Amino acid sequence: MSRRQRAVTAAAAGRGRDSFGFANMMHQVLTESAARPRALFSVASILLTCILVYGVADTLRFLPLSNSFSSFPSIFPSSALDNDSLQVSEENRLETVLNNAAMQDRTVILTTLNEAWAAPDSVIDLFLESFRIGDGTRKLLNHLVIIALDQKAFERCLTLHRHCFALITDGVDFHQEAYFMTPQYLKMMWKRIDFLRTVLEMGYNFIFTDADIMWFRDPFPRFYQDADFQVACDHFLGSPDDVQNRPNGGFNHVKSNNRSIEFYRFWYASRETYPGYHDQDVLNIIKFDPSIMDIGLKIKFLDTAYFGGLCEPSEDFNVVCTMHANCCYGLNSKLNDLRIMLQDWKYFLSLPLTLKKSAIFSWTVPENCSKIFPMHSPDESVSTSFTSSIDSHRDVTVSLFVHIMGTLCYRPKMMHD
Repeated sequence: MSRRQRAVTAAAAGRGRDSFGFANMMHQVLTESAARPRALFSVASILLTCILVYGVADTLRFLPLSNSFSSFPSIFPSSALDNDSLQVSEENRLETVLNNAAMQDRTVILTTLNEAWAAPDSVIDLFLESFRIGDGTRKLLNHLVIIALDQKAFERCLTLHRHCFALITDGVDFHQEAYFMTPQYLKMMWKRIDFLRTVLEMGYNFIFTDADIMWFRDPFPRFYQDADFQVACDHFLGSPDDVQNRPNGGFNHVKSNNRSIEFYRFWYASRETYPGYHDQDVLNIIKFDPSIMDIGLKIKFLDTAYFGGLCEPSEDFNVVCTMHANCCYGLNSKLNDLRIMLQDWKYFLSLPLTLKKSAIFSWTVPENCSKIFPMHSPDESVSTSFTSSIDSHRDVTVSLFVHIMGTLCYRPKMMHD
């Protein structure tokens, strides 16, 4: 290869340089080559190839790559400095992110984030603050992976946290707030289940947590050692083995083994058996299915005394591990009550030990969070009109009606997220 050809190839490979500098270099090479007509065609061919490679490589930065798994989503590197990212397989990129965040027993903490929750002073800031001020939770940030569902969320994550991971699905836009039971909401929930199945197949245990859950205390001492799948509850009936408990898929601890992998496959496949239902309602159905017994999955339901929420708050600040902004609809309402929740915790921490041990202190939430399902607020925009969703997705309407009536009958004026 001639010196000029090497210069052209090096210019195209230098992806970190700006397009202006790259254009100048190409102009210089073409000018020098003009004196040699025989070389001009070869140089032009090389330049055209380099331009195409340069453009495609830059475009691929935030577009889906070809899948290695049959249903595996597109994955991008967690570091903007990873210049070799395009040469690394999807599996290896995910493996790198998880391995960097994993505990010694290959356990990671996972949460998902879209642009609506990634905005400054929004949900993600409150979520991370709870780890910093919680009892024994700051160290757990080293094991937290934030899964960004769109480009803006990924960019914001890189400014906030060390373990960021982009999961972008071709043709699906998750950047706006996804309202409860709309088609966008359902897609986002089921994409999460499929991704978590992938994590299990790679041999990682995980705690999945919604970002609207505040972490006030290390939860690991409260987990059951013999469970494959343990999940928080909107309403806990007193026994961790009672399948009548109403689980909330926003917080669960799952061990990677054949039973849990098969369960997640069954759970994800059940979306087709129960179209229009979200993952949590389907879980409420399939927990009775004989297939769970055949799989041999060991399920435990977590006590709301330790893993509470606005549906059923933890009553003792001395033992609470997490508090979820469930039974709450609308981003503004969530933000208001999450901020109050953090203030309640800070006030508790400021109390003398004798007052902390007394059972007189209680949460001052919910405040704005409603336990009656609302239509979306007129001052909040959504990507898909809820009314048009009802017209075009009758199965979703029926599912929503069943969901509302079933929950109201179970506990008057309360609904789960």
